[in-house]
Order: sequence, then C-alpha cells, then structure tokens
Amino acid sequence: MSNSHKETVQQLINIARHLHKTGRSSASTGEQIAAAFILNQQKYLPDNYCDMVEAWERLGHYQKYVKAIKSEFMHLVKEG
Repeated sequence: MSNSHKETVQQLINIARHLHKTGRSSASTGEQIAAAFILNQQKYLPDNYCDMVEAWERLGHYQKYVKAIKSEFMHLVKEG
C-alpha cells in the first residue's frame, strides 16, 4: 500500500472514530459517508443521503478504502 493510500485509510479511520464518539463530523460529504459505512451505521450518513445505494454510489474512489478498512483495519477503528 502506498503512502497516500495509507494516509487516506488513516484519515478515514480517524473520521470514523470521531463520528462514533461525537455523532458529528466536519469532514467532507464523501468522508462522512465512508465513515458511516465503516461504522455500519446509517444514522451517520449526512441528512440528504438516506438511501444506502445512493450513498454507496456517491463514495466513488472511497469505496476501495471502505472495503480495505472493513476487511483489514477494523481493530484500529475500535481502538479509538
């Protein structure tokens, strides 16, 4: 995994941790949606994204990061 991929993974993990802790985030819409999928919690989707398929499609390039985090890095999400 390249450094830029590692940085993106860590950034999304940090956003997911913060969102889980506080229930809110100042991250971009795509990052918030990614964090909601990482946490498997629809309640964390931005208000205008109540449809899961629409939200998943909105992720674009973040989809691969969500999949990587869910399969390899959830222990880091839960540590926070």
